[in-house]
Amino acid sequence: MKHLAGSPELLALERLIEQAGSKLCPEIVTHIQCDGQTLPLWCLSLGTRRLDAPAIGYFGGVHGVERIGSQVLIAYLNNLVQRLSWDSSLHSLLEKVRLVFVPIVNPGGFLRGTRANPDGIDLMRHAPIDAEHRVPWPLGGQRLSSRLPWFRGHANEALAPEAEALFRVVRERLHSHPFSMAVDCHSGFGFQDRLWFPYARSHQPFPQLAEAYALNELFQRTYPHHDFYAIEPQSLSYTTHGDVWDYLYDELRECQPTHTFLPFTLEMGSWMWMKKNPRQLFNPLGLFNPLLPHRHTRVLRRHLTWFDFMQQASLSHQAWLPNNAQRGALHDAALDLWYRKST
Repeated sequence: MKHLAGSPELLALERLIEQAGSKLCPEIVTHIQCDGQTLPLWCLSLGTRRLDAPAIGYFGGVHGVERIGSQVLIAYLNNLVQRLSWDSSLHSLLEKVRLVFVPIVNPGGFLRGTRANPDGIDLMRHAPIDAEHRVPWPLGGQRLSSRLPWFRGHANEALAPEAEALFRVVRERLHSHPFSMAVDCHSGFGFQDRLWFPYARSHQPFPQLAEAYALNELFQRTYPHHDFYAIEPQSLSYTTHGDVWDYLYDELRECQPTHTFLPFTLEMGSWMWMKKNPRQLFNPLGLFNPLLPHRHTRVLRRHLTWFDFMQQASLSHQAWLPNNAQRGALHDAALDLWYRKST
């Protein structure tokens, strides 16, 4: 099972897989070719496979320079594996919820230390979907050249293998469930941690805005001291072409309109780390990752509450999802909170 090459994160993930044994269900969904090496793209599963159960996907490492997202997920996976040896409540939860992990979506980018995949494609600008209006160039995605950042890939080309594998995992292991959520871990924007939900391509509210608002209210009531998150639509910060989660959300709405899918992008505010340690600017990874050991350790544990909350909220989703009588009022409240204040 072990591979002889790869980033420290990939090697740490494979050590965890080996140590976990039967506690994890690992699968290599594809192999990525990079600089003469063959790298695995791992998907790890825990919990039930019943299709009527809720499911949660945890994703990281879409950008090879944003290593902290994968590190956070590997640390969380280790937490779950260790608890499986003694925590009966976790065993009970996993009988009712499915957990899916793809901690390193872009193993070639991790090996090279680049944002893009080995072909120069930014996987978060690569989905076959365009923004509804002009986006900031080149931040919003460009097709001019892979030598420039935020390259979407050329039009009408086949999907990059990393994107094809990610889409397949989401379609088979999340979209097949009536209720599912996802969190995709990134870093590199702002002074605050953000939990973005669709849309990135449009300023229009997405159809399940009432559900996002209800989940936000549930989290704020349950964890009032975790106010370091800004839970909001991504379009309040910037808009882009080719957003993976916009595309997968719209695809499910078209194919399974009765299903609920709430994808979030966890954007860790790396500007906080640079403000406290300006010397990070002289390190190629300093823009995206906490470099001081105590700050790195703090970030590894910072998001455990949100990850656990997603599981409990998924398990009990029928208790907080709005019914038809509530949806209109919650939708209006969400417009007031996220959209009308910005106009």
